[in-house]
Amino acid sequence: MKIAIVCYPTFGGSGVVATELGLALSRRGHEVHFITYKQPVRLDQLSENIHFHEVNVPEYPLFHYQPYELALSSKLVNVVKRFGIEVLHVHYAIPHAYAGYMAKKMLEEEGISLPMVTTLHGTDITLVGNHPFYKPAVRFSINKSDFVTSVSENLKQDTLRFFNIEKEIEVIPNFIDVSKYQAKAFTDCQRELMAHNDEKIVTHISNFRKVKRIKDVIKIFYRIQKKIKARLMMVGEGPERKKAEKTVKELGIQDKVIFLGESNEIDKILCFSDLFLLPSETESFGLAALEAMVNSVPVISSNSGGLPEVNKHGQSGYLYEVGDVKSMANGAISILENNDTLARFKQQARIASERFDIHQVVPMYEELYQKALILA
Repeated sequence: MKIAIVCYPTFGGSGVVATELGLALSRRGHEVHFITYKQPVRLDQLSENIHFHEVNVPEYPLFHYQPYELALSSKLVNVVKRFGIEVLHVHYAIPHAYAGYMAKKMLEEEGISLPMVTTLHGTDITLVGNHPFYKPAVRFSINKSDFVTSVSENLKQDTLRFFNIEKEIEVIPNFIDVSKYQAKAFTDCQRELMAHNDEKIVTHISNFRKVKRIKDVIKIFYRIQKKIKARLMMVGEGPERKKAEKTVKELGIQDKVIFLGESNEIDKILCFSDLFLLPSETESFGLAALEAMVNSVPVISSNSGGLPEVNKHGQSGYLYEVGDVKSMANGAISILENNDTLARFKQQARIASERFDIHQVVPMYEELYQKALILA
């Protein structure tokens, strides 16, 4: 098949999933075309079956805000016609499904039928999509898609609750290529670069938005380090970073917390991590938790959104109510204070991640594409 994928090219979960999906599809013999405003961060190499098309938005004094949706829909039309694209897969309802629908209508005038699959990832529904300004456009975009998927059952139920949806929503979870993660396979996993031998390493990875409750991460670690020798790795960038650095300073733990910024070496960082903290207000799925688990890192998370579908309480880690810093810290300490317990949770986390192996999930998308082709 010839498949076009539209996504955000950033470090966020939806962009990572879309990119990894495209790469997996290309390895299975499909021709994949990524269409976005810059090359996705995990698309480190192009090949015979992988193509990237940049969306350029011309600047005109007439526009206060440059119309990305118009540029994207026009680019889609051009790519579809030039390369004979058979299926369009957009990640995020707006602006991508909205632009995809406009491209579909333009192509129909030229006698070209292009089925569109829309994958909902979370923010497009729970935050942006539910805003009164955008809600009609989101509902319209979902209902005009030929097929709709969500990355968790929780997100599906949120979508049905927030919007008047006429389409069936199929749950196809996020995934990970388990075969790439042999237990601590990095030959240069030099743990001593980050911590002393008697220190445990606790890690948090996110885009440092308010919903991630970054302050809770710091407060949980503050309680951990009072009981156990430990260091905290804060990976990512975002609006809450300065507040986090201020909190670290106020608590006097600057020597135990390292802010690493954005990184393309997530797996190497997780390689020497002992525990992962994800106390988010909500997560549509919790891809960061899954990436930790496949690297044999147990997770302490909130019991919110799609996280209970990923992190199994007492198996791959523990789940607690949002904001319950004390319980999260106690759960973390109970895992870290005994090396045998830690080793057991590490093994269990890895096993739990295998439910989301890419080789089980990608065929679900292929089957959906085949249905879309029949529809066309």
